[in-house]
Amino acid sequence: MAILNKIRQRSLFLILIIGLALFSFVLSGLFDTNSSGSLFGGPQDVVATVNGTDINREEFMNRVEIMQRQLGPNATSTQAMNNVYDQEVRKVVLETQLEELGLNVEQEQMRDLIKTSFSSFPEFNNEAGIFDEAKLNEFIANLKATSPQRSPIGNSAINYEEWVSNEQSIAFNAMQQTYFNMIKAGINATLVEGEIDYEMENRLVDIKYALVPYTSIADSLVEVTKADITKYINENKKKYEVEASRDINFVQFNEVASTEDEEELKASLLSLLDDTVVYNSETKSNDTVPGFKNTNDIENFVNGNSDVEYNDSFKFKASFPTAIADTIFKLNVGEIYGPYKDGGFYKLSKVVAETQMPDSVKVRHILIPFIGANSSDPSVTRTDEQAKKVADSLLAVIKANRSKFPELVTAFSSDQGSLQNGGEYDFHPYNTMIKPFNDFEFEKNKGDLGVVKTIFGYHVIEILDQKNKDRAIKVATIARNIEPSEKTINELFNTTQKFEIAIQDEDFQEVATKNNYEVRPVNTIKELQESIPGLGSQRSIVRWAFEEGTKVGDYKRFSIPTGGYVVVQLSAINNKGLMSVENASVTAIPEIRKEKKSKQIREKITATTVDEVAKNQNVSVSTAAAINMKSPTLAGAGQEPRVVGTAFGLKQGQTSKLIDGNKGVFIIEVTKVTEAPKLDNYQANANRLSTIRANGAQTKVYNALKNVAEIEDNRAKFY
Repeated sequence: MAILNKIRQRSLFLILIIGLALFSFVLSGLFDTNSSGSLFGGPQDVVATVNGTDINREEFMNRVEIMQRQLGPNATSTQAMNNVYDQEVRKVVLETQLEELGLNVEQEQMRDLIKTSFSSFPEFNNEAGIFDEAKLNEFIANLKATSPQRSPIGNSAINYEEWVSNEQSIAFNAMQQTYFNMIKAGINATLVEGEIDYEMENRLVDIKYALVPYTSIADSLVEVTKADITKYINENKKKYEVEASRDINFVQFNEVASTEDEEELKASLLSLLDDTVVYNSETKSNDTVPGFKNTNDIENFVNGNSDVEYNDSFKFKASFPTAIADTIFKLNVGEIYGPYKDGGFYKLSKVVAETQMPDSVKVRHILIPFIGANSSDPSVTRTDEQAKKVADSLLAVIKANRSKFPELVTAFSSDQGSLQNGGEYDFHPYNTMIKPFNDFEFEKNKGDLGVVKTIFGYHVIEILDQKNKDRAIKVATIARNIEPSEKTINELFNTTQKFEIAIQDEDFQEVATKNNYEVRPVNTIKELQESIPGLGSQRSIVRWAFEEGTKVGDYKRFSIPTGGYVVVQLSAINNKGLMSVENASVTAIPEIRKEKKSKQIREKITATTVDEVAKNQNVSVSTAAAINMKSPTLAGAGQEPRVVGTAFGLKQGQTSKLIDGNKGVFIIEVTKVTEAPKLDNYQANANRLSTIRANGAQTKVYNALKNVAEIEDNRAKFY
């Protein structure tokens, strides 16, 4: 009680202490540059820092949004982000160089650059088709006044902010092009280099060789230890340097329809076959609603009960899936087949019509458009009714004299695709033309004339010829998606939860094996990776795997876009640096085996000539003719640069020492040397080398600058 009284007496003091502590905590968060809530900014506002220049998050995200629009709906936000990041890094890296050199774009030069970029745009041309700078200035002023609204330009639209960005991009591109041109101007090959290049291609040697292949020693006889792999990694550090990565295991639980779900779906389709009696509350009597068997309104019935719309087209047998083609085509009009499984659907199909139809048709036509018709010229002023009258008049003229068809095409038709051919379209298959046109040409007979309306206008059509008439049928199909029921979805969720509960106390792999679940491993996932093999785009999984608090052995459940869940376990954290022994073993072990096998093979060889080595090692002597340094390939052995290089260091008749090649241990003898014919001048070769070097200079220079740049990449914090 005494203690409580003392606390009450000092309550004001305690409140003050607590308040100061909280204030201190808040201040530490505001001023901490590593905190996501820093008052004065920090990493949370910076996507990357390149050579001391920050790439601001807000500006970066605006550019990503623009890039996303440019790439289209199929591109992901991560793809757009990576594109913008590459552009921004390139810009900063090159700007550093441009500033050091003092390169810039003067005002007059900028005007010329803009003129060059936009001279082809009709918006900026005068009546004579010549670029008018005043029109460009007016356009820019309007953009600025209406910002941030977008205005049309060419086939797209742009706002003032984007225009300024575009101008900056034009200037930057001009400066970097000047920079790279300066570099290319200093890249030249000398005449000596041209001569060496010529020699490498045209100096030829013939050799004979003996090859003792590494495969002559079984892998099981060569022990490779962990220490061997570690040593090999340290001796080949560049080959085994890796970024930070993560390894995961996952078990996937897919939402798929159960057998019970499929049976219910088939039953629901069968229930549509027969008529049903329903009570009509208005007439207070029972009404009979026709089923699929008896309905006269087939299109509305299908569209009201199917996940796929009714297709009012005739089809030949070849158009149906092979598995059902024979069965469907044997049906008479009015007969029904199903329910049957086809892809991701259960279907009921009814033959509603049949006909004899050609497989291809040749026609000619005259197109009379009207105002608002698709692809009609702006000069068209006819109304729908007027166009119909013209078409009917032309039909009457043609019926009286078909020979007038070509001249009427020239005088009246607006179809540029057939105008030069007298309105004619050569033989084409079913469904090539728009539906009303298609129906007329395939369902009528050779020689028939008629007027058909489509979205393009009125067509006066004559059927010139038809080929290969055969039976075609029109099929009405009710298709229902095979989907899991709510019960199945709930059961899947419970199954997934049970697996999660079990792996709290037991091994991930053991629990999966016990339940016959497949565990799928994915290794070396990078921090900015978006797609995971087998799961597709799963950025959330990658982010979780790289979170600071995620430890090896941790697991988490994620929903997947296709329906269902995936339980993911982090199996390894691979830090930046040298690859682990386990991961490196895949490529290191074969190379270490080669080294050890080479040593064993060399220890067995005492002979010093090709023939003796071949005899003692029970291998054949092979030959390779006209080899050159440019293409280090041996007939019968493939790419062997060490062997070819050795051959060019020997004189005719000389024999090499043992050579460790790609396929095994070689010994060679040079049997013939053909010197390259001397040229009067090697300038052409030097010029070719200069061109090759200049073409690759831009990429190589930028990559070199990027490699030495100081880049801090924070993208993973935002995406």
